Amino acid sequence: MTKSLSKGIFYALLVLFSLFFLIPFYVMVVTSLKPFDEVSIATMWQLPSAINLSSYAQAFAKLVPNFLNSLYIVIPATLISALLGSLNGYVLSKWKFKGSEWVFTALLFGMFIPYQSVLIPLIKTIQVLGLYNTIPGLVLTNVVYGIPLTTLMFRNFYASIPDSMIESAQIDGAGFIRIFRFIIIPLSITGFVVVSIWQFTNIWNEFLFAITITGSEQQPIMVALQNLAGSQIVEWNVQMAGAILAALPTMIVYIFAGRYFIQGLLAGSVKG
Repeated sequence: MTKSLSKGIFYALLVLFSLFFLIPFYVMVVTSLKPFDEVSIATMWQLPSAINLSSYAQAFAKLVPNFLNSLYIVIPATLISALLGSLNGYVLSKWKFKGSEWVFTALLFGMFIPYQSVLIPLIKTIQVLGLYNTIPGLVLTNVVYGIPLTTLMFRNFYASIPDSMIESAQIDGAGFIRIFRFIIIPLSITGFVVVSIWQFTNIWNEFLFAITITGSEQQPIMVALQNLAGSQIVEWNVQMAGAILAALPTMIVYIFAGRYFIQGLLAGSVKG
């Protein structure tokens, strides 16, 4: 009886904390469904008198070009950083060389460099490369900043693959590329899922590089969302509708692929 009571209290607390966590989301949804004249601090908890989707239409019309920009950025940046991280993790875990640990340490150091500290030299480098104010420039920036984390994830994931499997393939005449293509990649699907979800989310939500490297026509959706506020009157219903639209891709990814993300984590893809 005591055990059942304790379990009931535990689940009740979990539900309470979940509801507390969802309060901001509730306010966002309710506000986005109200006409502008019903939006106020005093009535933000109240349901709308009637469902009004005009705020979504306004937000979508303003955000759709930047939504496409985000897709043009996040898809190649995620795929490239995942592939490069996989190659790095493969080399640093199964083809170790003299000084490989130092190389790995130097790569990890890139995870702890604040964005703000390298912003000016980064912009200068992008300008020299002729990629300033372009989507490829933002793709390159996100790829470079994603490599340390993707390398760490894949290196730890590949550490669980027996060395005997690699040695057997070498005895059969397989080289570096063939082993990676026919053995490592098929075994690391869960690792790719984890890394891709993580990178997709980070790149989609990135703001600092997006606002400093690209202009208005190339800016992704998170920068455009900030610009929805306007300069004089803030239409909070349009703002909230825009925030929900901007968050939809990452929400969809976690809803449909979240269980694979958890399975990948448990499989050791980020295990130390």
